[in-house]
Amino acid sequence: MSQRVRLPYRARSLKERRERASAITHELDDLYPDAQCALNFSNPFELLVATVLSAQTTDARVNSVTPTLFARFPSPEAMAGASREELEGILRPLGFFRSKAKSCAGLSAALCERFGGEVPANLPDLVSLPGVGRKTANVVLGNAFDVPGITVDTHVGRLARRWGWTRHEDPVKAETDISQLLPEERWTFTCHQIITHGRQVCHSRRPECMECGLKFVCPSYEIFVGAPATE
Repeated sequence: MSQRVRLPYRARSLKERRERASAITHELDDLYPDAQCALNFSNPFELLVATVLSAQTTDARVNSVTPTLFARFPSPEAMAGASREELEGILRPLGFFRSKAKSCAGLSAALCERFGGEVPANLPDLVSLPGVGRKTANVVLGNAFDVPGITVDTHVGRLARRWGWTRHEDPVKAETDISQLLPEERWTFTCHQIITHGRQVCHSRRPECMECGLKFVCPSYEIFVGAPATE
């Protein structure tokens, strides 16, 4: 097998950073061609609620309770009128169930009062809802409405910094930096790929660099491993 030449450690100019981003997304396409949202949903309301519930817990755990939740309260009107005790009982396995029940009820009431029970399909209206920030709004826009959005969760932020796409810990500043490097039509899908890679390989404490399919294009490889990759 032929030797592959590693890219330089840090790309300085915007052009260089875009070239690095393109090299990384090319590899991501090979690794995760079918990456998608990990939350189960059948309409924008379900995705909105599931995303709000996913804070401080896993998507798998959210998926374990949402079938019961949405069977019992399938619409904003139904959830807004739910008893707090019943909501808390369903959400108890997620942890922080009291605050999450309050969030679901308040979010649903706001949808009914301000948007006729419909989830708005634009960022300003979504982030005006209680408990909805840019990350949640971009998840909903990208996956329920096909409006490109960059979701800077813990995985996207961590990997973007390791790849030199951003230096910022602040999600909004990181989102701005990433948006300059990727074509808009890639925003949603690439975030799914990054999240998958972060969960499976590029962990926070011990990234599996030796097994990583991005090691020839990752500027942080030598930091973690201490030697150039060869093939």
